[in-house]
Amino acid sequence: MAQIADKTGFKPKAIVKRLLSALPERSKTVLEARFGLGANTEKVTLEAIGKRWGITRERVRQIENHALAQLKKSSTFVEADAAFHELERIIDSLGGIVCEEDLLDFMTKDKSMQNHIYFLLVLGDPFKYRKEDDEVQRCWYVDKELANKVESALKNLYGGLSDEELIPEGEMIDRFLKELQGINDKHRNDEVLKRWLRISKKVGKNPLGEWGQAHSSNVKTKGVRDYAYLAVKKHGSPLHFREVASLIEKMFNRAAHVATTHNELIKDDRFVLVGRGMYALKEWGYTQGVVRDVIRDILRKSGPLTKEQIIEKVLKERHVKPGTIVVNLQNQKYFKRGKDAKIILVK
Repeated sequence: MAQIADKTGFKPKAIVKRLLSALPERSKTVLEARFGLGANTEKVTLEAIGKRWGITRERVRQIENHALAQLKKSSTFVEADAAFHELERIIDSLGGIVCEEDLLDFMTKDKSMQNHIYFLLVLGDPFKYRKEDDEVQRCWYVDKELANKVESALKNLYGGLSDEELIPEGEMIDRFLKELQGINDKHRNDEVLKRWLRISKKVGKNPLGEWGQAHSSNVKTKGVRDYAYLAVKKHGSPLHFREVASLIEKMFNRAAHVATTHNELIKDDRFVLVGRGMYALKEWGYTQGVVRDVIRDILRKSGPLTKEQIIEKVLKERHVKPGTIVVNLQNQKYFKRGKDAKIILVK
């Protein structure tokens, strides 16, 4: 309790205890169970309390709401005014609107203490909450206008992201700032902006600190394939599957068996096999298929080319020996010599 008192300037448990002392025993018991204010920190449902006392869940809800209303009219509620002002100050210092989880974790990691602070948030007049839905996390705010601006900016930010786009955190913050209109200068700092980004369920950050659409496999990594993609993308050039497995372990502290990694790379169409065990990302412009397919694609795009020109272009696509390319060019089913000894496709 001393730790939380140092951080907030008040002692939540002591204040809540004084508040509850103003209530009849049954009302006090209901609030303690509903908010996890007793020895058991687990919050009890309306149904469970109703079964315990042989009453309906709706009756329990009535008791809870009446008890909260009683507390707001009590003298102990007035005495808690300083604590409410301090909580208001903390929320404002964290950005004026903040995820419930971030707010409680900032104040204390102790579950029991968090329950007591949450109870004060529910009870206090300055505090409003945004209910969790498909768009945003449950969050608390003290300025309705600011909360609306932040939520609108988050929607616009998400709308401007393509499906698989990944953005460095600094750039994401810059984009977010451009969507925010008329916010106070005290909120224009990276820590506040990152807290606001965490409010959205539509944008998210991957293990490398890059931001994108939360549902994207580039952000919501689920297995070896996704970690492999991030590892190769971060490396920036083709890698052998053994190197990919090693990078996954090094970058993400996650076990990655070599054989499993190889099998996952083969199955994932984000990767292109560009040599013996060497994989690149398709998004880098590499053509799918064997060397013959690469040659055919080059000739379709460029027209007739000399053997040397073809070798040069293929080596940008595949990690193979020049002789392998020459052998493929000798396949008369697909290639033949045209004018000026240049190689053309067989129609």
